[in-house]
Amino acid sequence: MAHGLYYNVKAYLGRDFTMEEVRLVKETGTTNYSIAEWNISDEKAQPTVEQLNALEAEATTLESNSQVIQTRTKLYGTTAEQLEYIVENGVEAFIEKQQQIKISNPKDNNGTD
Repeated sequence: MAHGLYYNVKAYLGRDFTMEEVRLVKETGTTNYSIAEWNISDEKAQPTVEQLNALEAEATTLESNSQVIQTRTKLYGTTAEQLEYIVENGVEAFIEKQQQIKISNPKDNNGTD
């Protein structure tokens, strides 16, 4: 799995998870990760490698969108910077700026932000 096991597990669960719920460990001498502990069997059974591999496209989208969100967050600036921009330029200019950031950094999720 090129982008890492984390996003495949996230796709399998349909949500994020904590380290207490699912513990991933790096396999010795490789760049691969595996599931060391699966503590949410009452929610969903531990997936097989085949099940995780079948979610590769969805996992890739999740990873890509995560990177887009990180970029957007950096470009939006801190809350203080955003408030300063509103005070200096007005709400309309602020909204326009935020929309331009979204347009310039689109997420891959069938047309929604």
